[in-house]
Amino acid sequence: MKILVASAWPYVQSVPHLGNLIGSILSADVFARYARLKYGKENVVFVSGSDEHGTPIEIEAIKRGVSPKSLTDQAHEYDTELFLKTWNISFDNYTRTESEVHKSFVKEFLLGVSKYIKVEEEELPYCEKDKLFLPDRFVKGTCPYCGFEDARGDQCDRCGRLLTPSLLINPRCAICGTPPVNRKTKHWFFDLRPFSESIREWITSSPDMPENVKGTALSWVNEGLKPRSLTRDNSWGIPAPFPGAEGKTIYVWFEALLGYLSATLEYFQRRGETERWREFWENGKVRSYYFIGKDNIPFHAVILPAMLLASEKNYALPTVIAATEYLMYEGQKFSKSRKIGIWIDEAPLIMEVDYWRFLLIRMRPEEKDMNFTWTEATRIVNSELNDDVGNLVNRVITMVNRYFQGKIPEPKNLGEVDRKLLSRIGQTLDNVSSMFEKGKLKGGTELVLELARETNAYLNEKAPWDKIKTDVEDASNTLFVASSAIRAIALMLYPVIPEKAKMIYDQLGLDITQESWDNAKEPLKPGHIVGKPTPVFKKLPPEFEKNLNEILEKVRKEVEKRRPALLK
Repeated sequence: MKILVASAWPYVQSVPHLGNLIGSILSADVFARYARLKYGKENVVFVSGSDEHGTPIEIEAIKRGVSPKSLTDQAHEYDTELFLKTWNISFDNYTRTESEVHKSFVKEFLLGVSKYIKVEEEELPYCEKDKLFLPDRFVKGTCPYCGFEDARGDQCDRCGRLLTPSLLINPRCAICGTPPVNRKTKHWFFDLRPFSESIREWITSSPDMPENVKGTALSWVNEGLKPRSLTRDNSWGIPAPFPGAEGKTIYVWFEALLGYLSATLEYFQRRGETERWREFWENGKVRSYYFIGKDNIPFHAVILPAMLLASEKNYALPTVIAATEYLMYEGQKFSKSRKIGIWIDEAPLIMEVDYWRFLLIRMRPEEKDMNFTWTEATRIVNSELNDDVGNLVNRVITMVNRYFQGKIPEPKNLGEVDRKLLSRIGQTLDNVSSMFEKGKLKGGTELVLELARETNAYLNEKAPWDKIKTDVEDASNTLFVASSAIRAIALMLYPVIPEKAKMIYDQLGLDITQESWDNAKEPLKPGHIVGKPTPVFKKLPPEFEKNLNEILEKVRKEVEKRRPALLK
């Protein structure tokens, strides 16, 4: 079985913030690392890329007085370094929509589904001041569903409903603010209607698809699918390949969805294995996992499956679309202009990246919107990472060194409590695997922490530091079992905190790069030599929160020096 892991392609008109990161890229990375341990590196491909086209980029470029390409070149380079080097995201291919492979693939794909594409004339808003049609986010106005006064022409940020510019009340140009007029223009539409029942059957029969995704997809199908415009009148994007479509570009959402296929193709082309990409897209031979924010559900649960079906190439439909809710920051939405939130080039200057990776997964908004608070972040680092995990590792490795010359002791006559914890290790590995495969990463880490707490309680109950004086056999059994527990805990945390998990493995005298998920069910062998104990984590000091404003101000000044000019 092949595993395709895909994260939503981030817009690159600005630096992502922590909410952007946890919604797609970090979540996908955790799953990809897990999948490689579970299924083998050669059976997993993890792809994404910079989404450079469309109106958000074009508007930002206009505001800055530069070409869109200048903006995205700078942003793609900066974001790529942050993802790969700073945040340790393990992409097999992080590409961009300006890739020639992507542009060629999109054109060829759309020409191949031409029987589902039709041409229609429609009236669209046109700005007489800026002399251009106003597609999607070039128009702002009041949402007709919830009354939000700053809705965009493609989607309302408050209620999440997909929109068209014609639906907005009191529309205005997003560039100059003047009310537009309507003018006739011709566009190409992809007809979703023929795929209604196939999408309904797929989504209802899926055993692992999250309920929020099922609900959104079925709502669309039940309301009646309609043709959706494939083309736009803006100049920045992939030129529409259809005869008579000169001057039109492909709507960014259609081409970005096809980026999952083109990125896989590009990855194997670079390896000189031009046809192997199909192994990760063939129906029945692959499980595919998409990590996105909830506002992107309709595109991934309706439009993407429709396009894959339209191709008639037996492409696999998504197995799991793991769509997070929103992450808030201290009760408010992230806002760069108001300095509300933390951005991904700021966070690593505040604390180590593995701390951030862990606490973001622990705050991952899987069931409902979550609120990032510094109080909760401090608790997670100090209590969960340091106390539950770090202290456990340090205690066990120290006692193995002190009482058994650094060798895993040989067990004899294991008692019921010992056997119960050994059994619990294997059960936890299976249960965490099951949670991860449903996209429940936060839920999976909760099970890991339960095992860590149970192992700490086991140590306290068995008290090998006392038993070593009176019952060496019992102390041997205890540290044999506890050592095996921390090996499994470190393995299960590796997808979340790879550098810190590697440190634990080093102290265990093991090489995590040679490890597999199911191997950790086996106890460590008696006589195996462990390393020396070294604290893996350290607590955030009491004065951390007290000095937070000062810390953040200093960090932002430092980041301001580093950011490219067009991203400030």
